[in-house]
Amino acid sequence: MKRTNKLIRERDSLGNWKGSFENSELMKNVKLTTFLIAILLMAGNSWAQNDNVKLKKIFNGKNLKGWDVPENNIWWSVEKGILKVKSGPNQTGTILWTSKVYKDFIIQADFLLGDGRVDSGIFIRDEKQQIQIGESGSLKRDMTCSPYIPGKGYPAEAEGIADLLKKDDWNTIKIKAVGKDYTIWLNGKQVLEFHSEDALEEGKIGIQLHPNRDMTIDYKNIKATEI
Repeated sequence: MKRTNKLIRERDSLGNWKGSFENSELMKNVKLTTFLIAILLMAGNSWAQNDNVKLKKIFNGKNLKGWDVPENNIWWSVEKGILKVKSGPNQTGTILWTSKVYKDFIIQADFLLGDGRVDSGIFIRDEKQQIQIGESGSLKRDMTCSPYIPGKGYPAEAEGIADLLKKDDWNTIKIKAVGKDYTIWLNGKQVLEFHSEDALEEGKIGIQLHPNRDMTIDYKNIKATEI
């Protein structure tokens, strides 16, 4: 049987006409819609807060406290607040890992491309999930902010990098890793969203110095936080 909303009209104490619906279904629908809108607004505010959380320094600019320094380290040094990264004579490559293990997190860092064919990046929870900084060894072109996954290559490519990346000045990369979803910004502009089926639930954050390269790169203002 089809429902109808019958409008009942009557005068109030001042003689003005007022109306109400006899059927309360409409009011129920209005209340439900209002509730759903409120939930969506709260969720949107939560997502926004994730992007604006306060980041904490994980590189103190003085030494490598808080990082797992490789044995016989000749690649990583600190000078005047800057993390200096330089290939060794044998070009073996290395990774500087955080001592802390992260689940969902945001990391942000300033980087300055140095000499040689710069091939670096940020590892997300393990060395099979990397966000590239600099030139890809396989593609022979810059793939900054694009994900590299062994066996899959570069499954997605960041947009607008050629216009955003400064070759001779400091750049800022920001990575948000929530579960299997990555969002990457370069110099304040979002350049990629990517879903990685192979992402681990937790792990350390690493900075890469690629093997078989004679190169330098500098990092500073390295900050992160769990979300």
